Parts: sequence; C-alpha cells; structure tokens
Amino acid sequence: MKKTTRHFFKALVSLIGVSIVVVTVVSYFIFNNTFIGLAFLALGVLNLIFMKIMKIELRYVYPDLTFGFVDNGVMVFAAIVGGILAGVPGAIMGGVAGNTITDGIGGFFEGYVSERQKEKTKFESKRKALSSSLGKMTGCMFGAGVSLTILFLIKLI
Repeated sequence: MKKTTRHFFKALVSLIGVSIVVVTVVSYFIFNNTFIGLAFLALGVLNLIFMKIMKIELRYVYPDLTFGFVDNGVMVFAAIVGGILAGVPGAIMGGVAGNTITDGIGGFFEGYVSERQKEKTKFESKRKALSSSLGKMTGCMFGAGVSLTILFLIKLI
C-alpha cells in the first residue's frame, strides 16, 4: 500500500473515530445543556491529547485551530439567536447563514495566521489531511465550547 494511501486511511479512520466521540458526547448532553459548553471544551482538550498521541505538533495546526474557533464560535450565536427569534426554522436559517459567514471569516483569519506564521518564523506549513481535519475540529470544539458557555451564563440557553 502506498504511503499516501496509508495516510489517507489513517486520517479517515481518525476523523470517523473523533466524529463518533463527538456525536456520543453531544447526544448525552443534548437535553442537559447546562454543561454542553464545558463538554465541547473537554472534547477540544481530548482532541489536543489525540493530536499529541498522533505526533501532530500544535504549530502545524494554528491556522486550522483559528479557523475552527472563529467558525463555530460565531456560528453558535447565529443559530441560538435564530432559534430564539423563530424556533427550529430560525435556528436552521441562523445556522446556515451563520456558517456561511463564519466560514468566510474563519478562512480570512486562518489565512492571516498562516501568512503571519510563515512571515514571522519562516515556518512552512506541513498541514496534511489528518492535522488539518483535527485542527479544524479542535478549533470548532473550543469555539463552540466558549460560545455555548457564554450563552448559558447570560441565560440565552
């Protein structure tokens, strides 16, 4: 089996495994949203540990972490506000519109961090399928965790 094929399958299996853990944890907390923000923060820490086990250095995923943090951090607010204003359809529309906008914003900051990283440190990104996917997922977990915790504290959820 070629090296690139092995890397692809390793990344795919890791992505599926992390996704199963996320769905399991979120399913548990879905009706007990008191701790959902903390659950996402814990998932983010768990992902950092997994990246350490997979020997992925954090410096390789800073742009991906930035993207995920901004993307989910802002999108959570859009979905919650949409849900408060218009119920389930509002949450869906807020989530879709929020995700569209935050993908653009997240991509902007991801690119900026990547450019600054290269400019300041002469560091060439070595992002690959696994590190990029785990980096974005980890950033998403932290972004959602922080936003959901803030929303809970200000009593919007």
